[in-house]
Amino acid sequence: MSVTGSAVGRGAARPLMRLVTMSGAPILQQLHLEERLLRRTEDNWCVINDGTMPPTIVMGVSGRVSELVEIEPVLRDRVPVVRRFSGGGTVIVDQGTVFVTFICNRSAVEGLQPFPRDIMSWSGQLYGKVFDRFGEFHLRENDYAFNHRKFGGNAQSITKNRWIHHTSFLWDYDVKNMDYLKIPKRAPEYRLARNHTDFLCRMKEYLPSRSVFTDRVITALGEHFSVQPTDLETVLSTVEEFLPSTKLLSEQDLEEIVSSKESSLRVQKAEEA
Repeated sequence: MSVTGSAVGRGAARPLMRLVTMSGAPILQQLHLEERLLRRTEDNWCVINDGTMPPTIVMGVSGRVSELVEIEPVLRDRVPVVRRFSGGGTVIVDQGTVFVTFICNRSAVEGLQPFPRDIMSWSGQLYGKVFDRFGEFHLRENDYAFNHRKFGGNAQSITKNRWIHHTSFLWDYDVKNMDYLKIPKRAPEYRLARNHTDFLCRMKEYLPSRSVFTDRVITALGEHFSVQPTDLETVLSTVEEFLPSTKLLSEQDLEEIVSSKESSLRVQKAEEA
């Protein structure tokens, strides 16, 4: 039976967690940094990125583009599509998204077993403190929600000795951008077949400011770690180079998916005729 990680007891030394804060960094750059920190360092990290441009679709490592993305509008409007190195679902992110990522050693959180459900449970408890008094916060399946409406999507990757848990928080979102995403076939039960706008909510309706949110995240982390702000330039100059697996899908990649789908439909119609 797994044990949920707890806060460090009084008088006990807290493990170090290095904090990197960014504002408006492109999501591809952020994901490359995170994968590098996961695979080329032995430190614990928290990465916070307040917003990103341009609006970008981000998919999990095993997601199927044809089932999750409205490809033709994406091609028409030149919306970038990124396939990240971690699991999880598909999101579209922009300047209204706040990103928070935890990268930890296996032994960083006392009593925490490095399994997806255990990490999810620990993070849910941590964010329960962050959102205390700001709404009826719930961890619903693998999402963060106020009542029954989602505002935070999560993804993870677990290696032999380390794990990463990253979250895209919807401080705000552009309803039009949701039209680039299909409703996934494998949706959480609590979604109840709701469309994007009925299923999602905005954090700005619950919290006074983005800075209040990020400050409370850092405070909550302080119960488990000794949090040390770290300059990004210092990180980049000292961490070993790494060839990331997160990649930007090319227009050719997307066009080939459309062509393959159209060819399959023609074959299917011919067989039915």
